Amino acid sequence: MTRPFEHGERCLLIDTKQRRYLVTLTEGGEFHSHHGIVAHGDIVGQDEGRVVRSSRNAVYIALRPTLEDFVVEMPRGAQVIYPKDLAPICMLADIGPGISVFESGVGSGALSMTMLRWGAQITGYELREDFANRAVANVRSFLGSDALARYDVQLRDAYAGIDGQYDRMVLDLPEPWQVVPHAFGALRPGGVLVAYTPSIIQASQVREAIAIHPKSWTATRTLEVLHRGWHVEGAAVRPDHRMVAHTAFLTVSRFLG
Repeated sequence: MTRPFEHGERCLLIDTKQRRYLVTLTEGGEFHSHHGIVAHGDIVGQDEGRVVRSSRNAVYIALRPTLEDFVVEMPRGAQVIYPKDLAPICMLADIGPGISVFESGVGSGALSMTMLRWGAQITGYELREDFANRAVANVRSFLGSDALARYDVQLRDAYAGIDGQYDRMVLDLPEPWQVVPHAFGALRPGGVLVAYTPSIIQASQVREAIAIHPKSWTATRTLEVLHRGWHVEGAAVRPDHRMVAHTAFLTVSRFLG
């Protein structure tokens, strides 16, 4: 069903060079760039995919942002997990409707909103209040206030312990191996732990923490996801000169109890 843009919505403007600008449509608002001004009123009431022009006749296509668009362009405090890792994390952790997830830390909320979009119920621990507030604001902005009923962010230290029991544990913090021992009280048998670590040394330490109790864990593996785009223009077909290679290592393991 086609629905025109309304005030309060996010809008993605894409120019002729495929540059992307995320704006929130407000009454009387304007988008400014060196290519001129686009009045928000020229977008409100229009359907997605319409072309709007700036005061200097620059052309933009107006679309609602996808989750990928929003994650890349959204306001952030902490470094976000990028889309090339978000979907694999959700697959590795087997995220789905009704799944209870313990997440630490929540950062800017990119992983949180992805798991919430997949139907999970999340309890997140975050040390920094500004990060926690940003994550909640981003979740509300993209998914709406109703999603907050499944999103409980607490200002707590996961290294010190975890309350409750969960189906999944997803860790994005400097020393996730310190949280692995808490899985014995917080992760249900058959549950999944996923740790996101930028360095292989961190991944190795996670693996060592798991290996201490070999009868309690199984199917442990570490991997990374590489993203290579292709240039396709007529007969010119080749890999892009640049690719998004390493961002982080993903370590996953099933908990046996």
